[in-house]
Amino acid sequence: MQQNEQAISLAVSTVIFALRPIPESGESALWIPLVRRTREPYAGQWALPGGWVDNHESLEDAAARNLLETTALEPAYLEQLYAFGDVERSIGSRAVSIVYWALVRQEEADRAAEGENVRWFPADNLPELAFDHNVIVDYALWRLRTKMEYSRIARAFLGETFTLSELRIVHEAVLQKQLDPANFRRQIENSGSLVPTDHVVSGGRHRPPRLYRYDEGVELVDNGPLGRLKTGSTRVIH
Repeated sequence: MQQNEQAISLAVSTVIFALRPIPESGESALWIPLVRRTREPYAGQWALPGGWVDNHESLEDAAARNLLETTALEPAYLEQLYAFGDVERSIGSRAVSIVYWALVRQEEADRAAEGENVRWFPADNLPELAFDHNVIVDYALWRLRTKMEYSRIARAFLGETFTLSELRIVHEAVLQKQLDPANFRRQIENSGSLVPTDHVVSGGRHRPPRLYRYDEGVELVDNGPLGRLKTGSTRVIH
């Protein structure tokens, strides 16, 4: 019996997280950019930025290229998330998508190309997306919130120096819960990941808060042996 052979296409998609204010309250929340599909299948629906992988490029390079072409974003943090390849995930053809997730600071997110076909959405309140992209975003949110509990990944949302209050706001926005300031300060200082600087934030009425920076010897995440490969799945640009 001869099996029906079906070509499998390889694509990349990326979930890009940024902390942006909610217009109604001004509080920080996670947002992601989406692109409107201009062709079938799912013409007119929103989807994650992505595209096909060229034969001459790596998966990571394909993800970075597609992000730049669709959103004009060049994230400093880009990590491979998961491979999605269910047989029925694409209409009319078999497509496997290697999904990356990226983190950008608010000032970079504000420079992203926006228009009729590119728009930012609250990550926890999305419309029905094309393909299985709602499932992908849900998984990326779970992964980010899990890493926030034990890694230094909050660094990707901050500038070179920051106050402990600014760091706590990042954690609260990602985890969607209020944190006790005293307990948070104690846990962060005991982690050994921060280095106090000689600078403070001036101009306030109260005692000026000290500025901190992350220990440059501490990576955002630990990828084990993969982190030592030249073509590893995480790119961190300092």
